[in-house]
Amino acid sequence: MTNRWKAMTVALVAGFMTLLDVSIVNVALPSIRDDLGLSSGGLQWVLSGYALTFGLLLVPAGRYGDARGRRDVFIAGLAVFVLASAAAGLATGALWLIIARLVQGAAAGVVSPQVSGLIQQLFEPEERGRPFGLFGATVGISSAVGPLLGGLLIQLLGASQGWRWIFFINVPIGVVAIILGRRWIPAAPARDSTPGSLDPAGVGLLGLGVLLLLLPLVEEREWHGPAKWLLTVASAVVLAGFVAWERRFERRGGTPVIDLSLFKVRSYGLGALIGAFYFAGFTTIFFIYTLYLQSGLHYSALLAGLSLTPFAVGSAVSAGLGGRVVNRYGHHLVVTGLSLVTIGLLATLVALHFVPGHHAGWAAALPLLVAGIGSGLVISPNQTLTLSEVPVGRAGSAGAVLQTGQRIGTALGIAVVGAVFFNRLASNGGSWSLALRTALLVTLAFVLIALTAAVTDVLTTRKSRDAPSPTLQESRP
Repeated sequence: MTNRWKAMTVALVAGFMTLLDVSIVNVALPSIRDDLGLSSGGLQWVLSGYALTFGLLLVPAGRYGDARGRRDVFIAGLAVFVLASAAAGLATGALWLIIARLVQGAAAGVVSPQVSGLIQQLFEPEERGRPFGLFGATVGISSAVGPLLGGLLIQLLGASQGWRWIFFINVPIGVVAIILGRRWIPAAPARDSTPGSLDPAGVGLLGLGVLLLLLPLVEEREWHGPAKWLLTVASAVVLAGFVAWERRFERRGGTPVIDLSLFKVRSYGLGALIGAFYFAGFTTIFFIYTLYLQSGLHYSALLAGLSLTPFAVGSAVSAGLGGRVVNRYGHHLVVTGLSLVTIGLLATLVALHFVPGHHAGWAAALPLLVAGIGSGLVISPNQTLTLSEVPVGRAGSAGAVLQTGQRIGTALGIAVVGAVFFNRLASNGGSWSLALRTALLVTLAFVLIALTAAVTDVLTTRKSRDAPSPTLQESRP
């Protein structure tokens, strides 16, 4: 194995851990709820809080890695992630666990952009299909295999200790990754950077705007009365202020947290939109489905995880294939993948309608396999195509903005779908099957928005095939 592939292996292992913690917690939610007494809102914060802080740190961390050298930033973020994982496993109350998850998500946000940045650094443009394919496979497998691994740990160690080990397992793996990363990842020359280039005010405004949007959704069951929805108005005001600040900050010579010029390239803008809405639907499947299987059908944690294995298998197989053929089929591959996910989710709804009892998990296996195959054809190719026109010097930042949209999409998707799921459950006399099917319709709506954007990308690409395409210029350090 060459040195660059050794470095790539370490980066992918770390990326796998940080993304695994998006989904592995899902199957442990009933155990955590019983052990720590979490409310429905608390359950959603354990998931969406991690995704939110993950997303907020991606851009400044990507930029800092571009400027100061990706290896040291990668290792520092991984060390904090290991410590936060240990703290989450030791949690004795809901607040402790939620705070640990927030810190863990922030650390993941530091690590993740260094992975995509390292791909750009270590490989020439014509060589990036394979490593981005592996990165896409890592995203798909980590998200899909999480419930199975979590279920296995709970089955082996029991409900009260098993959920703690879904966090503890990160500690030894993380320590090994830190040691090998120090040895194998090349220390790229650092460029000068000033504190102002990190745009802390922009990060704060974006975080506050998204938080204000999440609060009434996540706390919908706990906060009574319509006044809570005024927070959505406040969110719109803050986010508008964020956009205005970003433009002002850039005019004054700073580097904004989100470089709006990235979106002038059509492939990047549409790719980011596809990623945000797809992840809003994709990651919520595991949240509501595992709750339905365990709390509604009384599946064990392991059996619930096994029920999602078809999705994991389909995603793993097609993600590697997608990375190899993306240069041949381009945006049509993403459309195909999203179409398969749509078909799979529709078939899942039909299966759950006609087989609502204990055998529902098996009835949905084939539809989930189809959805998983589609998912693998979305994540990796969309990542490659979206970053295809971004210069290497801005790779970390551009990849971070892309992933920020995905993580914020995840947080919002969990909040929206979770609110619909728990509301439907409360209003229909506790019918888990009806609550799941209603929530899956919302999930399907997110996927259809992503599919519409992908089809638009194909059509506009066809129209402008002979026209010169705008490209991004290298920015100053």
